[in-house]
Amino acid sequence: MIRFITLSALFLLTASLAQAQSSLYTDLAAAKCKTIKVNKESGSSVQSCVGVAGYKLLVEDDDNRMSITVVSPTGKRHSLNYWDVITHAFSSVGDKAEWRVKKEGQKVIPMALIVRVNANEDPDSNKRTSYLAVAKITPQSICVTDKIKPSAKANEEARAAADSAADKPCLKE
Repeated sequence: MIRFITLSALFLLTASLAQAQSSLYTDLAAAKCKTIKVNKESGSSVQSCVGVAGYKLLVEDDDNRMSITVVSPTGKRHSLNYWDVITHAFSSVGDKAEWRVKKEGQKVIPMALIVRVNANEDPDSNKRTSYLAVAKITPQSICVTDKIKPSAKANEEARAAADSAADKPCLKE
């Protein structure tokens, strides 16, 4: 009987660990991504970066403001609209995107995306505010759910927000 309880407890622990989310990363540096659009007059551009599990990220730069569009494996585009949801100020995205994923056997399933958005919110200063934008990735919706303000624990807060993002509403513009 004791052996059965121990094996059951081990099975439950293994099952819960299998559902735990982990992180994979996409390099957003222009040198690592493919330029797919440039408008020399406006200075706007779009870079395509390889994501995970068949997803791609389009890094958009328009009028010194940056955002990301998530492209699903089926080709559907989901604009995250950082320039409206995170900041209206001049902005840039960080060098990496963090995918929060779960694994089912060999299959990787993206659950959320975390991207640093650096905003120049004071036009009289070079000081930037560094937000973490958290977006949920579900079959029904891909959108920003959380804007994490700078703090010593911002990365941990962003991961916790990402791991519970599936049931959250999208942030409004």
